Amino acid sequence: MTGPDLDSLRLLVLVDDLGSIGQAAGALGIAQPSASKRLSTLERQLGLSLVDRTRRGSALTPDGRVIAGWAHRVLTEVDGLRTGAEALRTQRGAQLRVAASMTLAEHFVPAWIGEIKRTGPDTYVGLEVVNSEQVADLVARGRVDLGFVESPGPWPGLATRRVAADRLVVVVPAGHAWARRRRPLTAAELAATPLVVREPGSGTRETVESALRRAGAGPVKPLLELGSASAVRNAVIAGAGPAVISELDVVREVAGRRLVPVTVTGVELGRVLRAVWPAGRRLAGAAADLLTLAVKSGQS
Repeated sequence: MTGPDLDSLRLLVLVDDLGSIGQAAGALGIAQPSASKRLSTLERQLGLSLVDRTRRGSALTPDGRVIAGWAHRVLTEVDGLRTGAEALRTQRGAQLRVAASMTLAEHFVPAWIGEIKRTGPDTYVGLEVVNSEQVADLVARGRVDLGFVESPGPWPGLATRRVAADRLVVVVPAGHAWARRRRPLTAAELAATPLVVREPGSGTRETVESALRRAGAGPVKPLLELGSASAVRNAVIAGAGPAVISELDVVREVAGRRLVPVTVTGVELGRVLRAVWPAGRRLAGAAADLLTLAVKSGQS
């Protein structure tokens, strides 16, 4: 099946928002017959009736409203992708230089930068994506104005502020013995099992190490060290071994049963995601605006 194009999804969302094909077509600057044809093509591609066309006008069907809700999320993700890509392209010479660890860069920072760009379209933002330890180093050396980390710290010489929360989960493929466990995994069992892990300096790795130390269960036993969450996720799906990973990184895989979350008792795997900047320095301008926006979004 050929996938729907973004313009058709945008049209469907506008029909839902504005209440008619004519108004949606006008908002996109296309003729109403073209809009109707595009929606008919989308219906054929998805095999669903999306628009109820009557003499009184057009409205989305129940299926159409569901698809429009999903389409809105897809378009938001695409906007975040474009914003993040622009920021990665413009690391050097930017007015606002930002560094972020992987989880924050994938799931939070593009939306924050997008909002900064909407309120100040002339603001030139550069983004560097590295692990938490490297983010802190870039901030401490003045290479970036503001950093975002997922490690628990401590961060000597840096001021910090909570911007979001996250939770790590133990995941295994559906065929793994842990996927059929009836009782929770203990902290000691987790510590005794070789895991697919991120590299040293990664926020996820540091969070797991810290959580197991607090539980008195000993250090992580690395089975395989990889440099990104996607690499860890794919290794687990392929059967390499269990992993502890952000639940944000495995939403689709858990929903599709490609990965199964395993309950753990006796160890706290929640974590706080933080902004960091040099201690004693007051943020100003776009950096202060970005921090305010990030903190506010974490409270909503």
